[in-house]
Amino acid sequence: MNTTFPTHTAIEPGILYFGTPVVLISTSNEDGSANLAPMSSAFWLGWRAMLGLGARSKTTLNLLRTRECVLNLPSSAMAAAVDRLALTTGSDPVPPLKEKRGYFHVADKFGRAGLTPVPSETVAPPRVAECPVAMEVVLESVHPFAEDDEAQRGGIVGLEVRVQRVFVHDDIRLPGADDHVDPDAWRPLIMSFQKLYGLGPQVHESTLARIPERMYRSPDIERARGVS
Repeated sequence: MNTTFPTHTAIEPGILYFGTPVVLISTSNEDGSANLAPMSSAFWLGWRAMLGLGARSKTTLNLLRTRECVLNLPSSAMAAAVDRLALTTGSDPVPPLKEKRGYFHVADKFGRAGLTPVPSETVAPPRVAECPVAMEVVLESVHPFAEDDEAQRGGIVGLEVRVQRVFVHDDIRLPGADDHVDPDAWRPLIMSFQKLYGLGPQVHESTLARIPERMYRSPDIERARGVS
């Protein structure tokens, strides 16, 4: 038996973005206009999601104020549109740290990206028509990050949101099923170490996939049905 393995080397990368889906978050500005911002520090459990954001970003300030937003998931075919939002901010003036990194203010983010806003059902911010997946959510709780470190304290927050509606394009629905997304049809845009990638085909059969999806259904689904 071959017991030779590659050697691990200790490194100190500035970021640990090993590959997560890109999310376009739409929020409402103070004047009622829409802000749209790309991010990829997000994960889901049931009908809840945790969003990792800068505490002083326009998206965060809007979400804390209105307690609602839309999580729009672009496909890999939308990479160019997403990239047009890179280095843009809805904040005016631009925060010093973002200005140092090359960010500039853009008021009309939808126009900048060439994307189409469509009215949401349960929240004020619009959905992105071109995104194959859009989830209307409300803010449930705020979790400060790095509170133990004076240098980082107050700079990053984890925002727990609850999903109220899930919308998908019909071409990514699993044929013959009402409430399933077809993973062979859904091709999310992935960010890995600041670069944009697509998702390849399935590489191996999944034992976990033998568990019916209905066994994961969250009580939040029933709760969402009562929201109008």
